[in-house]
Amino acid sequence: MKSTIGLAFVSGLALAACSPAAPETGAKPAAEAAPEAKITGVERLDPAIDAIIKPGELPVMVASGFRFVEGPLWVGDRLRFSDLMDNKLYELADGGEAKLIMDKSGGLDEMAPDSFQGSNGSIVDKDGSILMTQHGARRIVRLDDQMKLSVYLDKANGKRLNSPNDLAFTPDGALWFTDPPYGLVGQDKDPAKEQPFNAVWRHAGGKTTAVITDLPRPNGIGFSGDGKKLYISNSEPEMFVNVYDVNEDGTVSKGRRFITFPSPNPVDVPDGLEVDGAGNVWASGPGGIRIISADGKVLGQIKTPDRAQANMIWGGADLKTLFIMAAGNVYKMRTEVAGLTPLYSKAPAK
Repeated sequence: MKSTIGLAFVSGLALAACSPAAPETGAKPAAEAAPEAKITGVERLDPAIDAIIKPGELPVMVASGFRFVEGPLWVGDRLRFSDLMDNKLYELADGGEAKLIMDKSGGLDEMAPDSFQGSNGSIVDKDGSILMTQHGARRIVRLDDQMKLSVYLDKANGKRLNSPNDLAFTPDGALWFTDPPYGLVGQDKDPAKEQPFNAVWRHAGGKTTAVITDLPRPNGIGFSGDGKKLYISNSEPEMFVNVYDVNEDGTVSKGRRFITFPSPNPVDVPDGLEVDGAGNVWASGPGGIRIISADGKVLGQIKTPDRAQANMIWGGADLKTLFIMAAGNVYKMRTEVAGLTPLYSKAPAK
């Protein structure tokens, strides 16, 4: 179950250049900001990709003008996402402009220059509230419908977390999350770092347990539909996705390489990942988002003109609209397969 894919792309992809930049007064609609950058390419490496992404289907830019978009979440009938480098949280309704809904979303009033200390991964909890990671404040917080914030988790084993990154629930209701040091300016050498490792944690029954501790930079996290397989992307120095068997007691076993990305380490390292309803894994990494079958075969790759594709989420009523967080821009595209139905979700606002 090990696959490697290079960066070469077939000819004929429609690639347009664009440069992400910080907005002066907020995000602009994509059509106004960069109409020439709407279309990009999908590399088709296996005929099976046609049943996943219809031939001719391409990503379309829907919002632009950010520094580094991250943490996508489908909330009721709209997309919520953060600008990790600008410390802001946005919502995007279909056909509308990105609306700022929270400033200083990473929990710090002032961020270190060019740091990644804003908010990141989010997930809907069983009561309909939102759990959101804050890199700057190094914690997971809960947001209610009035955007009132309360601390959900900031320590494990009596020590402050590094900077919780991505979140996922398993069918038993346990919350799992990755905790790399990207929110710390000095990362592993930062004097404020308290955890002895960059772990994958499981939080259940009031107890937070380090399940995986031997990955240098765990980042994206996802589970198979039955919750029996765990996928973790590691950003650096080696770039890969591991897959683990999940045991009934919440431990994991038989960790192995699912996919290895080619060296050298570029700007767009492995970051977020999602699993679709057919069991395919969608993983960001060098050159774009790879679609990988459950047995580890790379079927295709989505490419946008941006320098990186950080993360993705399915939304829409049928969960067949894929939203792509790509450096300074947000894209969407239709897929033939739906994303996995979240364990907990939120109804559209009335």
